[in-house]
Amino acid sequence: MSASFPTAKKIVIATRESRLALWQAEHVKALLEARLGWQVELLGMTTQGDQILDRSLSKAGGKGLFVKELEVALSEGRADLAVHSLKDVPMDLPEGFVLACVLEREDPRDAFVSNHFAALAELPPGAVVGTSSLRRLVLLKALRPDLKVEPLRGNLDTRLRKLDEGRYDAIVLAAAGLKRLGLETRIRGIFEPQDMLPAAGQGALGIEVRADRTDLTAALATLAHQPTWLAVTAERTVSRAMGGSCSMPLAAFTRGVAAGSGDSMQLDAAWGEPGADELAGSSQPLPPLVRVQQSAPVRNFEEAQALGEAVAALLRAGGARWVAPDAAP
Repeated sequence: MSASFPTAKKIVIATRESRLALWQAEHVKALLEARLGWQVELLGMTTQGDQILDRSLSKAGGKGLFVKELEVALSEGRADLAVHSLKDVPMDLPEGFVLACVLEREDPRDAFVSNHFAALAELPPGAVVGTSSLRRLVLLKALRPDLKVEPLRGNLDTRLRKLDEGRYDAIVLAAAGLKRLGLETRIRGIFEPQDMLPAAGQGALGIEVRADRTDLTAALATLAHQPTWLAVTAERTVSRAMGGSCSMPLAAFTRGVAAGSGDSMQLDAAWGEPGADELAGSSQPLPPLVRVQQSAPVRNFEEAQALGEAVAALLRAGGARWVAPDAAP
């Protein structure tokens, strides 16, 4: 147990009830118990994002649908902290909440999953690929404009079941989720970032608390992985500067920095035209992507944010447009 923080009587983690979300919450629970000696319980909840499965996330109301109910539990005192997949967290948290900690990142890349084809290149023309992400949609169509990309909603197990039922020839999922649940055998291939640039924050877990819980923010800082936090700060700054909208196909991914080292961080970003999902099911080509890259020394959050702002400026100079943030339905 840490000598700096007394044993807490009880800490409650608010979490979604999907198998992956529960794994993530259990992971944080184990860390808190082992490193801080806290007694930890889980409060499982179903969010709007889990309930709305008949339309894409961009049309349902955006990423905030996965965190709103958890934040209500925090504000009402029913939970002390919430564990999120950082790529599902809106760029700007509501007033009164803070991101207290970012844990070490799992594999941030995307995975190609198929029962009959070993790689994207092996899919026949017109093959159906499932994804819930506009980012993946535009990147897939850039690689294979002949493919038919169709919406795929639901938790990880639901998406795999739909693939197994034959509704899709292949699906694209985050590698991190598959690996965390021990489903590596479902992965037929991994997309390298130069082919399928990851989403901002993909593969990282964030812990959210009320801003007035300074006791928690101080303790949780001991769990933070600074290189990951700097990297996702740069990535999320790009998204925030471009509007942070789930209806905007945007990828942002960093490489090459150690916290406090002053080493150069490379930040790549790609922007696709909003409304690309309307053309996903056709063979009509999508508007070309805007791709940019910038490197700079990053030693702290301010320099990470500055790099993100610089990359967003390059996107806009290349023709990318700011898109209004997501609104709840």
